[in-house]
Amino acid sequence: MPTGVAFRDVREQLFGAAERVLLRAGPQALTSRAVTAEAGCAKGVLHRHFADFDEFLAELVLDRIGRLRLERERLLAMAGAGTVAGNLRVVLQDLFGSVAVAIISLITFRDDLRARLRAVRSTPGVPVLAEAAEMISSYLAAERDRGRVRRDADLQMTAGMLIGTGHLMFADRDGTPPADADVERAIAAALAGVLR
Repeated sequence: MPTGVAFRDVREQLFGAAERVLLRAGPQALTSRAVTAEAGCAKGVLHRHFADFDEFLAELVLDRIGRLRLERERLLAMAGAGTVAGNLRVVLQDLFGSVAVAIISLITFRDDLRARLRAVRSTPGVPVLAEAAEMISSYLAAERDRGRVRRDADLQMTAGMLIGTGHLMFADRDGTPPADADVERAIAAALAGVLR
């Protein structure tokens, strides 16, 4: 294994390698050796940057949660444009078509990782899903401010329904993603009585 490989951003190289292993083989295959082999570096590289493998995994999840914050800004900028259902379809497909489903299974698979994440996160609930629900709730509030969502709508409950439904629809890591029409039908059901 090469030991003198120069990385521009070691963390991103290792995170990318972990995601590829996770997507290809699932959480049971994600080990420090698998990550460093995928990244093309010595195992010691990972341990020079992280105290242990669980710290590495926690930082991976927190980094991906940080990316959701960027998605939130993009979604909020869409408020008032297009349709609410159409905007949410794009968000759900991006969220669950990415590595998020694999990260959720990783969090479920590793007890130590869940404990570390609970200690450093302020948002209760399953990491990634809880942040995604908050993102959708904020978007729905912005649409409510523009008059496209009813004032009395329960935005947190609606966001939770959308995240739960999306997770169920996309959770089969080896399956075919649901058709756009099926995603749109699920969103329409969750938004029934919410839109003006």
